[in-house]
Amino acid sequence: MAKVGLSLGVSQHLALTPQLQQSIRLLQLSTLELAQEVQDMLVDNPFLELASDEPAGEAQSPAAPERKLERSEIAPISEAFDASPASERAENSTKSDSDWDGDDVVDAASGDSPWSAEAPGAGPAPDTDDDAVGNRESAHETLADHLHRQALALRLTREERAALSFLIDSLNDDGYLEDSLQSLAEGLVGSGDLERVQEVVEQFGIALKLLQSLEPTGVGARDLAECLQLQVRALGLSEAQPPAVLCAAQVICRQPLEWLARRDVRRLAQACNANEEETRAAMALIARLEPRPGRRFAEVERNIIIPDVIVRRRLQGGELRLDVQLNPEVMPRLRVHDVYAQALRQHRKEDGHPQLQARLTEARWFIKNIEQRFDTILRTARAIVEQQKAFFIHGDLAMRPLVLREIADELGMHESTISRVTNGKFMATPQGTYELKYFFGSGLGTDAGGSASSTAVRALLRQFIAAEDPAKPLSDSQLAEMLKEQGIACARRTVAKYREQLKIAPASLRKQL
Repeated sequence: MAKVGLSLGVSQHLALTPQLQQSIRLLQLSTLELAQEVQDMLVDNPFLELASDEPAGEAQSPAAPERKLERSEIAPISEAFDASPASERAENSTKSDSDWDGDDVVDAASGDSPWSAEAPGAGPAPDTDDDAVGNRESAHETLADHLHRQALALRLTREERAALSFLIDSLNDDGYLEDSLQSLAEGLVGSGDLERVQEVVEQFGIALKLLQSLEPTGVGARDLAECLQLQVRALGLSEAQPPAVLCAAQVICRQPLEWLARRDVRRLAQACNANEEETRAAMALIARLEPRPGRRFAEVERNIIIPDVIVRRRLQGGELRLDVQLNPEVMPRLRVHDVYAQALRQHRKEDGHPQLQARLTEARWFIKNIEQRFDTILRTARAIVEQQKAFFIHGDLAMRPLVLREIADELGMHESTISRVTNGKFMATPQGTYELKYFFGSGLGTDAGGSASSTAVRALLRQFIAAEDPAKPLSDSQLAEMLKEQGIACARRTVAKYREQLKIAPASLRKQL
């Protein structure tokens, strides 16, 4: 018979408050996502407003830049609001006790005055900028619009015009007709009436020839080989190309494209029944062609990189120093609306006061979490600059190996916190603009017993390849030997991996290029 009794145990658990969850989420947002978050909060919470009516420079700290940043140097925060919508909010994540220390928890009982971390921020841009962006977008001509406009100049019957219009609307962004004429006809009239389907296929065949005669050349092709053939045929009519070269180019386009990609001159020359000189001229002709006819009509999404941190070099007492500061253009200066907060304090006994007090507390916490986010980013950036000081002076070759744990130990934070800070945050430096994660990398052993950063090794490989003899390019094994002479132990397969990361072709293709 089982005994029934009482026992007393001790256990620990971590409960993430909504404020702490918000702080974690804001920390991992990028600049554009944060701008959208601030906009949403300003619309949703009436107690929150932009502190744009205060004199500029009132909250500026000694570390702020001495001059106003030029538009060409830093993308303004107004462009962040004009960019494509930010990604959806990340789900609340859990964290261990060691992830957050006393510095990560902020007090919500402070006053309602506006805050500034390093320098005053900027409010939204005037409406005229939004109008200009809208006008540019509305003026964009798509590939379909361009083709429809050309089709208006053709003398076609009603059926031919309808078939041509249907094929134009069936093209993808690159200008290819991905679906077969049979499938397009069946989707239009149904697969049950075979006679009607065959009739529509014949009409589509005529319309396809008309489509492929329009500009840009190669539009309406079913695959890359057909696209290249159409362009080679057009070159034969418009340029004075040797007939043997044009004929060889047409034959090459009908061969497996893997041969062309590998630049297998011998096999292609046999297939074309031409000599190597004519084959190379034909390959050079094909290299000039456009594999995506609709490329210039594609509406490319603007990817604006707005640095969160700015690093500048300056001389002080004959010594080179690095100044690290937050970008004032990405720092929204927020404050609690004084009028609403005062009205709430005067009507505390009325109905609805608890709900309004909760919104006021939410506004205060949001301001504190934004401030905490930028403070953490600045501390992390300063630690990275201190560790990679040689890089900011000498460039990639001076990059040293660095892992998240080193920065986390220096700042007294958890590695996951540093990972959130460095993801999607950018730093404008004298060497260029880089993501904070760029400064972290593994190391390779050296003969001196130290280690060389993978970034430095890639920069060294780029130098070796840039100085090689084009007639005798360096193989991966030779590059590994050259690194070994520099005291860096690097295997051939590692060299190949770094070369691919640099988007550099292997030795066999570099010789042909």
